[in-house]
Amino acid sequence: MYGIKKGEKEFVQVVTLLSHGCPMQAIVAAFELDERTVRAWYQRGGEHCQRVHETVVSSQQLDLGQVQADEIRVKTQQGIVWMALAMMVSTRLWMAGVVSPKRDKTLIMQLVERIRAMAQFRPLLLAVDGLSSYVSAFRDYFRLPVRSPETGCWQLEPWPQVAIVQVVKSSVHAPTMAITRRIVQGTKLMVTALVQATQGHGGINTAYIERLNATFRQRLACLGRRSRALARRQETLHWGMYLVGTVYNLATYHDSLTKNRQHFCTPAMAAGLTNHRWSIHELLTFKSPPKPPDNSNPPTSRFEKYFVKELFQVA
Repeated sequence: MYGIKKGEKEFVQVVTLLSHGCPMQAIVAAFELDERTVRAWYQRGGEHCQRVHETVVSSQQLDLGQVQADEIRVKTQQGIVWMALAMMVSTRLWMAGVVSPKRDKTLIMQLVERIRAMAQFRPLLLAVDGLSSYVSAFRDYFRLPVRSPETGCWQLEPWPQVAIVQVVKSSVHAPTMAITRRIVQGTKLMVTALVQATQGHGGINTAYIERLNATFRQRLACLGRRSRALARRQETLHWGMYLVGTVYNLATYHDSLTKNRQHFCTPAMAAGLTNHRWSIHELLTFKSPPKPPDNSNPPTSRFEKYFVKELFQVA
């Protein structure tokens, strides 16, 4: 709230409208504000929500059960940008998101790295589309350093009880779309058990992450199809992603969670991260602890990074 030069109530109202998809031009006309002021508030709200997300959600380790990931193709004034999202199916929790101008393996690896940081050493089902980068990234990151009894050297071995499935939709010109479901890693019995434990019914699908994509398209004006409210910079999309995602996790009741648990529930409440629904004012005034300074030399290789991480977790 520091230095906004306007009323606190007005600031909260503007950020609330921005997090629910109201175009910036409409807010300028309704509140008689300068467009630069609204844009600055948009950036400030997104940066603050990113810190809240990193403190409340990303820093936790959860029994994920099933994770679904997908990408959204975003049209901006500077060209095409890709937004990769991941969610925890059982709680509908938005876990992570990455924005990149290219839909390549670097984008997927950044997303998978965030998923791996939140995952407990428990059985896990990973459901994605037909992009091959997901499979290789999952296999690279979901490994543990194990000392060989023969040589005494450390080796990376695959994480047991991890299943990877793909839902491939064919783009053929036909009345019905052909859908192929593949089990890339794991057994059919393991996949069925994880699906029943996290969904309760149904089979292999990516319907939950597609529904989350629809929520982001509805609440983020620049993601709307055939929209004139296009983002000018990649950073604008990054701020909006964290603003919408954090409000969705902490300050929005989810209908499917309410029906299953017989009381109003947000994704963060279902995941055990909080015991109540946050108001937008509470979210915007949340005090995130500062990051500790990192004076040590960071690990250079992927093996060193996860080797050091596992040693700290054991300690």
